[in-house]
Amino acid sequence: MIDTLKSMFTDHPESVGEGYLEHFGVAMMFSLTMISAGILCFVHALLPFLFTETGSKTIEKLHANMIIKRTKKRDH
Repeated sequence: MIDTLKSMFTDHPESVGEGYLEHFGVAMMFSLTMISAGILCFVHALLPFLFTETGSKTIEKLHANMIIKRTKKRDH
């Protein structure tokens, strides 16, 4: 039971080469970045001359952080 509970919190972080607390920090950074970008994209929808590159640049940044860095980390 305890092992099952522990694995619920550690299996995924370990699968991406992180401990629980490190994964928590990375996931929170992703969350706040996506929320911020979402708000700015909403403003862009209303005022298309503002934040014209925010959505695409945010996606590129998050992709690089998640895929490229984690792949390198996991492979080492």
